[in-house]
Order: sequence, then C-alpha cells, then structure tokens
Amino acid sequence: MSYGKLSSNGIDFQPDNFEVCHLETMSKLDRYRAFVKRKAEISRSFGLEVDDSEVHPKLKPHQRDSVRWGVRGGRRAWFLAFGLGKTVIQLEALRLILKKAKIGKPGLIVAPLGVRQEFRRDAKMIDLSVKFIRSSSEIENPDAIYLTNYETVRDGKLDPTMFAAASLDEAAILRGFGGVKTFREFMVAFEPVPYRFVATATPDPNEYIELLAYSAYLGIMDVSQAKTRFFKRDSVHADRLTIHPHKEQEFWLWCATWALFLARPSDLGPEYSDEGYLMPDMQVIHHEIRAGDRITTADRGGQYRLIQDASLGVVDAAKEKRAGLDERLAEVRAIIEANPKRHHILWHDLEDERRALENIEFVSSVYGSQDLDEREQIIIDFASGKLRNLAGKPSMIGSGPNFQHHCHVAIFCGIGFKFADFIQAIHRIVRYLQKHKCEIHLIYTDLERGVLAKLMQKWEAYKKQVNKMSAIIKEYGLAELSLAQALARQEDVERFEIVGENYTLVCNDSVAETIERMPDNSMHLILTSIPFGTMYEYSPHLADFGHTNDPAHFWEQMDFLIPELLRVLQPGRLAAIHVKDRIVPGGLTGRGFQTVYPFHADAIREFTKHGFGYMGMKTIVTDVVRENNQTYRLGWSEQCKDGSKMGVGMPEYLLVFRKNPTDKKRSYADNPVVKLKRKYSRSRWQIDAHGFTRASGNRLLTPEEIESLPHSAIFKLFRDYSLTQVYDFEHHVHLGEALEHYSFNRGVCNCVPGPREASPDVLADHRAKCRHGRLPVTFMLLQPASWHPDVWTDITRMMTLNAAQSAKGREMHLCPMQFDLADRVIAQYTMEGETVLDPFGGLMTVPYRALKLKRKAIGIELNRAYLMDGAKYCEAAAREVEMPSLFDVPELIEIPESVPDNEPELAATEWTGI
Repeated sequence: MSYGKLSSNGIDFQPDNFEVCHLETMSKLDRYRAFVKRKAEISRSFGLEVDDSEVHPKLKPHQRDSVRWGVRGGRRAWFLAFGLGKTVIQLEALRLILKKAKIGKPGLIVAPLGVRQEFRRDAKMIDLSVKFIRSSSEIENPDAIYLTNYETVRDGKLDPTMFAAASLDEAAILRGFGGVKTFREFMVAFEPVPYRFVATATPDPNEYIELLAYSAYLGIMDVSQAKTRFFKRDSVHADRLTIHPHKEQEFWLWCATWALFLARPSDLGPEYSDEGYLMPDMQVIHHEIRAGDRITTADRGGQYRLIQDASLGVVDAAKEKRAGLDERLAEVRAIIEANPKRHHILWHDLEDERRALENIEFVSSVYGSQDLDEREQIIIDFASGKLRNLAGKPSMIGSGPNFQHHCHVAIFCGIGFKFADFIQAIHRIVRYLQKHKCEIHLIYTDLERGVLAKLMQKWEAYKKQVNKMSAIIKEYGLAELSLAQALARQEDVERFEIVGENYTLVCNDSVAETIERMPDNSMHLILTSIPFGTMYEYSPHLADFGHTNDPAHFWEQMDFLIPELLRVLQPGRLAAIHVKDRIVPGGLTGRGFQTVYPFHADAIREFTKHGFGYMGMKTIVTDVVRENNQTYRLGWSEQCKDGSKMGVGMPEYLLVFRKNPTDKKRSYADNPVVKLKRKYSRSRWQIDAHGFTRASGNRLLTPEEIESLPHSAIFKLFRDYSLTQVYDFEHHVHLGEALEHYSFNRGVCNCVPGPREASPDVLADHRAKCRHGRLPVTFMLLQPASWHPDVWTDITRMMTLNAAQSAKGREMHLCPMQFDLADRVIAQYTMEGETVLDPFGGLMTVPYRALKLKRKAIGIELNRAYLMDGAKYCEAAAREVEMPSLFDVPELIEIPESVPDNEPELAATEWTGI
C-alpha cells in the first residue's frame, strides 16, 4: 500500500521506484529480520546434562527431576513449598556439578542461622559430608561442599570466587534489591561464580521486585530490562511495580523458564505422588484487644485525630504497638498458661516486646547483639525440643529453621505490614511432616483492624499467585522448549495505514517501513522520541526497540534505522531526537552507588557514525523531587549523611542533527527553511540568538508574599520571577526554607529560636499555631528557571496526549512527548505545508501537533492500540485546521504586498503552501 496522495516539493508519496529500492535493500532487510528473530531467545542455559541414573537413588521423583532441571540450567531458582526437600536438592545439584564440571573448585551453600543441622542430616542421607566454615582459610578440599552463614560472606570473610558453584538457601534475603547491603555485596561477589542457584519456599508474588532481584543475581535478566518488559512505572515511588495486564501471562511464563514453583509433587504431573506431602490443618485465631480511652498524642503537624487508626502508616502502627504492649503481653501469657506443656514460637518486631517476653517463665530469645554461636544453639535446641518457648523476630529467624517436629503453636505478639516475613514465620511450623493441627494466634488492638485487613488481603493475593504458578507447571512441566514456544512473540507485523487529509499513520516496524516504502529525500523534518534503550518497552512485538538485552543490543537495532532516517531526510534538513539518560543501580556495577548511563552521548555517537552532523542540544529540565521519588538516588536524608553521594537531576535532551546539503559551499539546505522578515523581526532574532534575558529591575520576592498562596500560584510566580530577576542562589534557598519553615528534627521545629530542645507542651502549641511547613515532598515547587535559550525549563510536563488518554480511561504511553517541545521544534525547523516524520509515533503527538501548525505528517508505530488512539487525535486536529475561524478569514484573503528585490523571501515561499 502507498502513503496516499501526499506531495511535498514535487515528491510524490506513491513513488515509481519502490520495486527498485526493495531489490537494492533486500539483503539489508533480510539481515534485519534475522536480527529480530534472534530476539526470541528466552533464557539461556548455563549448565550440564544429567541422566536419571546419576542422581542419588534416595531422592524422591520430584526431587530428582528438580535436581536435573537445575543442573541443566546452571543458574536457576527453586521455589519449593515448605518440606518438599530443597535442602537435599541443593546438596545433590552441587555434588553433580562438581563431579561433571571438573573446575577444581568446591561448592558453597550460604544459609541463614539455625539450619546447619538440617543440611548435615540431609547430606548424610545421600552419603555426603558438609563442613561449616567462616573464612576462606578453612577451605581444604576442592571437591567438597561447604556451608556458611550470610553474615560471613557479607562481612568479607569468605571469597565466593574460590567456588565453582554456589546456592543461596532462603534467598529471600536478597529481596531488598539495590537498597540493601546484602544484595549489593552479593551481586558483585558472586558474579564470577559460573553455577549459581537460589532456593526459598516463599518468594512473595505480591512483590515483583523480589523476583526481579533473583533474576538479576542469577544473570538471567537485568532488573531494569525486566521492569521495562513487563511493568508500568510509578512516577512517585521507586520499585512500586504494576504489571501490564496484557503481559501478566508472559511474565509468569518467563519466570517459569528459570524458576521452579512447586507447591506439591503432583504439580509436575499425575505420576508424581503427594503421599507424605499434605499440609497440616491450620487455624488462625484472632485476639482483638480493645484500646479503650487511651490518651492520644499529637502528630507531627500538631493535629489530634478524632478517630485513631493505626492503618494510616508504619509510624502510627509502631506507636500503637508500643502503647498496647501491656495488654498484648497479658494475652500472650494467657495463651501459654492455657497449655503450659506445649512448645510455642513467639514472633515479635520490637525490642521492647522482646524484653517483655523474656519476663515470661521458660521463654528464651534470640536477638541481633547475641554471639552467633549462642544464637544458633538456642535455635537448634528449640527445634530439637530442648527449649519450650522461643521468642524472635521474623526478619531474623523467620527463614530457614524447621520447628514442625516439636512445635505447632505460633503466637504473633503484634501484627505489621511485612507480609513476606509473616508468611515465612507461619511456615516454620506449618510444613510437611507436621503431625498436629497448627494454631496461629494473631494479637492486635481494635485500632489495628486496618493493618490486619491489609495483611489478610496480601495473603489472599499470595494464594492466588501460587495457584497460578502451579497451573503453569502443571501445563508445561519442566520442558523449556514448550515454555519458549508459549513465549514466542509475533515476528511479522500486520501492516496497515490510516490516511487523512495531510497525514498518514502506519502500523509497522519503523525499520521495515523506511527500508521498503519510503523514498529518498522525502522528509523535511524528523522529530521523534526514540526508545531510551532498555528503559521502556512499548509493545509485545519482537521488533520493539525496547525489547532488548542491553545498550549494545539496542544500538545494534538502531544501526538498521539511523541510515534509513538519513536517507529519507532532505539534504540540509534536521533530525531532532528526544532522549534521556538512565540510572544504573550500584548493585549491578559493583560500585555500591547509583551511576548514570549517558544515553544521550551514545545517541550522538551513533547518529554521527552514520553520517549525521551534530548541531547541538536543548536541555529540558525535569522535576528532581519526582525523580528522587522514583529512584531514591538524591534523597535529602542521605545527602545529610554524606554529601559525596549527591548526583544531579536527570534532564531530558533534544539532540539536533543535520543531513549534509548538496551544496557544501554555502551550507544552505537544498530547500531552506525561510522566515518572512515582516513576521520574524530583527528584535525577535536578537532575543532568540542571545544567551540570556535582561533583568527587569523589580525587587526580590519576600517570603511573606508567597507563604499564603496556593502551590499552583507559587509555582508560576517563582518561574516568572526567576526569569526576570538577577538570580540569587541564597535567596532561592531562603524562599524554600521559609515555605518549609519546619521540618522537625528530633521533634523540634526549625523556626523555634534558641537551643534545639523544647518541652512537649511548648512544641505542640507551636505546631498548632505554625502556618508554614508547606514545601511539598512529592514535587519540586520552586524550580529554577533558565533564561538561556538552550535550556528549556518551562516545558509543561502534563501537556501531553496522556492527559486525554487518562480522561478516557485508555492505556497511557510510557514516555509521551510534551506539546511545547514538539511545537517549538516544528515551528523553528519547518515551514507550513512541509512534512514531518516520527518513526516512533506512539500516541502520534508529533503528527497531531504538526497538523495544528499546518504541516503534513507521517507517523509510524508498532503498537496498534497507540496508533488507533493517535489516529483519533490527528483526525480531530485535521478537522480543526480545515475549518477556519472568523479571525482566520482576513488572513486567507489577504493579498501579499510587493517585495523589493533585495528581500527575496516571498519567492522562496511559493512552494511552501498547502
């Protein structure tokens, strides 16, 4: 199909040379299609083939096949339900790898405290011996399997590079991703280990970031890439991920290529018996304590709540835990005294709770400052039945130890928001081989009903996701080929186009479209926001530029497109490319702190490599506060601890490139962008060309003038002020401090003069009267504005087609272009009637704005839904242009004045009209 009857400067968009162009570029198109096809690789195999006969005969069928699957993959995760035997599976997998790989290095299992005896027991069952070590100097045998704790590796006492294979038992310790020391250290330390495994019974399906952390540790897929491929980004909070509805099935299928979710043996097929693997009955018993008429305290703003509700946040919940400690402790005593001979595991979160529980008879406790050997011995003694009652934090001993042999009663002395810790703690006793019905006692006050509701909601979601993964395993088993076929993405696009008055929108791969159908020298301007490497993925198609492994892979695909953009652009004309740098987590670089990948620098290199001339860039300032909420990279508290960590906000850039003109002596474009001098005045040119705007001489704004205004008025007022005044950095800071006025430091308001202490009564009175504290924490209110023409600080972030998409309840674009940006570029670099191309059209912002500015437009987009929505906007814009208003009529019938010979601009515009 053709582009329809769109002509520009004598070029017909139904060229006769399409067949010739196609034949000449066939080899390039074939090479490109082969490149796209290679993207279908789902997950690589790093391992070794193992026959059934090589697995120890004492392993049960589901354990044997789990071992073979893991060894074959080489870097895999075992997510096996409690009691299915992940301990023996890890031991046997490492034994087989050491035997077959013959690297000459031992194996290592890193485990939490209290599970040493579990590994020794299972190792003995399969004729192995494991030695517990705490330093590299204790390694003696290159064929042995060693056991250590997480603290040993984290503190640098053991070098993981000395091992050929390593498995992390209860690897949920990595769930914090880049924000915790353990993850950062382990990502770097274990990267050289060729065979890596993780094993845990409870990966939380509610916390996608945990699964992505496992994938990154194993070397399956970078976290940023996985976020791009499957999830929507939250513009306010980092790592709060919402999966795209149309990608949910694909995400869980992808997980199944490297992680084995097993709830029961029969998930692998009816031939696997569940005998001996039935979970014990469980009874959840609620103990609600009435808070009564407890005296309430003021919040940080000096406000008292009529109705106290601990579900409002973590701080409120912690306050309520402390306030109700005596009542909850009495309930714990009553439960224990009702059956004093039973064994109880007492779960708590606060140190105050631990100290109170230690006053109960026959209660032993473990805590952080204890000697490691003493702590582990207490856990072992309780697991073996020597101790009657054990108190501990789920975050410390909730993962790993098996208490089901002597204990079937768990008491939660309080409840919280951390579901992963909660479910792990429950399954210390609710496990296979448990002989009794388990009792789970939850103690909370009536003010914590909201906390309880959220916890139960997460539990239900957890059960649903576990069932979903079980269904995938039941359907596909352990066959990677079947999963790969199910995950295979569409390779060919069903091309179609929508042609309107002065615009053509094409659903196609932009590389294939430009190679096959677009003639040379046919575009007056290319304006586009290219995919930002692996940061975003816009469609489930293989040809999607965001569906890529790493920056090098992305630019390899761009190598097919950039030469085509150069070819179709008219000589001397411009390509304006919108880009943004990206953040690289410290855990992925080994530096321990976040760095910046200069994507814009690579874009400059790649475009110039293919023949474009680099003309410079425009800087588009973004909101640093919103960015920090997304990345936690520029946090105020962290900068107060160490200012050397401070980076800078991530602006966007508009890179301007030019195609060489035919006549290189004068350097004019073959068809220059001409401006009428009567419309583009000398005065405007001087201001546009100059690097700054003069100050008006008005006085500085005072804090009193802005403190009572709404945020919207303050934002506009400060922007106008900073553009017209001589900039004063300290005054800028002072205005913000006046708005902030108090950020309570240890309970003291910053606007209280004198020493940094005040009585609670004085402070509460001041908080109630203080009119300030109005500096937002979710966006930057006082943004510095630039008067330099190459720095755009007045781009309205919300002026995009996503506003219309949101209002209509439609899918929003991941990275929409702002109207202001498109309008300025189109107006500056083209004339009316010329054609603008966007090879990554998205919601068709560029064609939409081009039509409004009386240009012609071509947009190419792979995502069918985006294109269909964009077509509606373009249709509306075209109708608006076609229907002149009353004020347009005089302009339409105006007869141009005669132009002197020394002002030839009129003649130059004869070919620009529609």
